[in-house]
Order: sequence, then structure tokens, then C-alpha cells
Amino acid sequence: QQEKEDLQGKLKLREHLSQTASKSEATSVLSKNIDLEMKQLQCKLKNSNNEITKQSTTIKSLKNEVREKEEQIQELQVKISRMERDLNMKRHLIEDLRSRLKSNQENEKTYNETLQSLERKVKSVTEDCSKKKTSIDSLKQRLNVATKEKSQYEQLYHKAKNELEKKHLKLTNLESKMIETECAMTALENTASQQLHGLAQQSGQALETVQKRLLLANDKVEEFTVFVKALTKELQQSVQELRTKIKQAKKMGELQKCKKSLSQECVQRAQSLAASILNVSKTDLEEILEVEDDEETAKTKMESEKDKEWLHYIQKLLEAQ
Repeated sequence: QQEKEDLQGKLKLREHLSQTASKSEATSVLSKNIDLEMKQLQCKLKNSNNEITKQSTTIKSLKNEVREKEEQIQELQVKISRMERDLNMKRHLIEDLRSRLKSNQENEKTYNETLQSLERKVKSVTEDCSKKKTSIDSLKQRLNVATKEKSQYEQLYHKAKNELEKKHLKLTNLESKMIETECAMTALENTASQQLHGLAQQSGQALETVQKRLLLANDKVEEFTVFVKALTKELQQSVQELRTKIKQAKKMGELQKCKKSLSQECVQRAQSLAASILNVSKTDLEEILEVEDDEETAKTKMESEKDKEWLHYIQKLLEAQ
């Protein structure tokens, strides 16, 4: 539209210039140029008119679109207003939810603490439960054993009861028999007391004679023990004497053999030399020469110990009853 107005203004100028150009000859050349421009401008006008028509159609379509969009905008504004209301409501809800969240978080902390304490309690309770389960299992086993023992004892009780009934019957029979026997016993006691009285007199006399015999026997036993002790001592002494005699005989035989091999003068010289060397008298030298061997002394000691053991054994026999 602005281009159209500009072109119309230019046309008016050019028409005014064409009117003024006829007045002067100098402007003849300009008029030709203006005509050419006029033609060009008319062509441009046509083109612009065509464009305007196109643009008017596009404007109409755009207006329709604008109307539709305005309607859409109105609808959207309504929706926006609704959305704002919803938003406000949601903000309020969010604030409420935040406040609730805070309170819930605080509650959650307390709940967590309580949960932890409860978990600890649950753990302790589970441990107690496991212990109780084991104790219950052991008690169940004991109960089973006890029920078995109970059934066994019940059977034994029934058996014992039956046996008791039988024994009760036997007791009643025995009591009746006891009464009969007591009657018989009283009769027997009377007869036995009479017989015992007579026997007691006889036994008293017999006891006196037995006591006398016992005293004599004790005297004889004492005499026998004295005799045995004396006999054992004499035996020991005689055995020792015999042993000493045997040793002396052995020594004498050995000396006789030595004397036969050596002369008496040589023996006396040797004894005097030995006595002078040792600074000992002849009697002491003879005693030294008569010293026994170790084996013989050991044998004699063993034999004497055996003799002592034999004596102790005999004394124990005599001391026994």
C-alpha cells in the first residue's frame, strides 16, 4: 500500500511535470523519458496490484488463522487460568506435602531409632527363641522318654497290682493258716517249755563238765607252746653249733694239709716274722689267720637269717588260734 501511494504520488508529479513540459520546448526530451517511466511505472503498478491481490488473499487467510489462533489463545488462556489455579492448588499441596515430609522425616528418625531398638530386641528375642527351641526340643525328648517310661511303669503297676491282688489272697489264706498254727504253737510251746526245763537242768550239768575239760585243754596247749618254743630254740642253737663245728673241722683239715706240706719250724718262723712285721702278738695273728672268706660269711649270715625267719614263723603259728 505504501508503494502504491508512492507510485501514485510520483504519477501525480509526472502528470504535473507533463503539463508543465508542454509549455517549454526544452522539456520535450524529458517528456519522452517520462512516458517511458510512466509505462514502466504502470507495469510496476500492475505487478503491485497483482501482488496486493495475492497479499490480500494471504491477509484474509492470515486473518482467519489469527481468528482461529485468537480463539485458541482464548481457550489456552482459559486453560492457563485453570492451570494457574491447579498450580496454586498444587503449590499449596506441595507446601503441605513438604511440611508433612518434614514431619514424616522427623517421625522417620524416631521410627528408625525405634526400629533399631526393636531390631535389637528382635535379635535378642530370636536368640532367646532359639535357646528356648533347643530347650523345648530337649524337653520334648525328655517328655518322649518320660512317656515311654510312664507306659512301662503303668504296665509294671498293672502287673504289680495283679500280683498284689494275688498276694493279698495268699495273705488272707496265710493269715487263716497262721491263726491255726498259732493255736498249734501255743500247744507246742507249753509242751516244749516243759521239755526245755528238763533239758536246761541236764545242759547245766554238761556245761560244767565241758568247762572243766576246757580248762585242762588250755593248760595242755600252754604246755605244748612252751615245749615248742624251747624245742625251736634248742634246734636253732644245735644247728648253729653244728655249723661252727663243720667250719672248724674244715679249717682243721686245711691246717693239717698245710702242716704236712711245711715243717713246724718253718711255720713258727713265718709266724714270728709276720708278728714282728705287723707288731702283733701270736694270738692276734692266729685270729687274723682264722678270718673267713667273704662268701662263707655271706652264707652264714643268710643261714642265720633263714633260721630267724623260721623262728618268727613258728611264733606266729603259736600265737594264732
